[in-house]
Amino acid sequence: MGVSRTFLRRGFVGLFLLLMQASAIADIVVPERIAWDRTPIKLLLSVDQECMIRFPGAIKIGLPSRLQPLLRAQSVDGTLYLLAHEPFEAARVMVRDIASGRIYLLDISASTEEGQSNPIEVTLPNTPNGVRNSSSPEATEASIPPTYGYVALTRFAAQQLYAPARLLHDRPGIIRVPIRRDSMPLVRGGNIEATPLVAWRAGNLYLTAVKLTNRSNQPQILDPRDLRGTWLIATFQHNRLLPAGDEADTTAVYLISAWPFAVAK
Repeated sequence: MGVSRTFLRRGFVGLFLLLMQASAIADIVVPERIAWDRTPIKLLLSVDQECMIRFPGAIKIGLPSRLQPLLRAQSVDGTLYLLAHEPFEAARVMVRDIASGRIYLLDISASTEEGQSNPIEVTLPNTPNGVRNSSSPEATEASIPPTYGYVALTRFAAQQLYAPARLLHDRPGIIRVPIRRDSMPLVRGGNIEATPLVAWRAGNLYLTAVKLTNRSNQPQILDPRDLRGTWLIATFQHNRLLPAGDEADTTAVYLISAWPFAVAK
């Protein structure tokens, strides 16, 4: 009888430990892996529920101004933490890999209904867990493009606009990128019309040349502090515009940013 009770007691203890182990396994959260193939990643957030997205490397996020009051976005060591404060419709968000300059696109929306719950791990195609092989040809020193400082990039843009065609040369590592040429209120005050002309990418930097035209009857002094947007540096070809109609009523500004013009403006 004592043996039977001991056996039953041990059986209950074993069952209890088994249930505890099963519960611990059930609590493990398995990340959802998404291979980046240039298709925007659709992400539905639940309001007041944080979502975690892990990228192959350290990243920066470009959050549109209209989303900033609605969405908290923090990045730490390649992991992006998103928390929606209230519902909003789908919006395109750009995430940039700091080391490679690669751009990821997220189509983010938020709802009071249940949304993404598991963490997301973004991987690169043909690489385990998105890790690039450092011994591959892409990582060799010969394949690394040269880097350019603010002065060199600004000088390059000015030459593209003002130098004779015979003096224009492509620079390795500076790549032309598309840009919309719609006029926009880049300069506060409403007297100056801004029209993007051409844009380039050089490593992790974006360079944009914008035409500025005075539309008022008064001369205008240009001040970088009057520019809308997030710019690392802004350089005017001329810092004074004569009244509209004068041959000197137009100039250019060269803008360098960490994001494409459409995000940084």
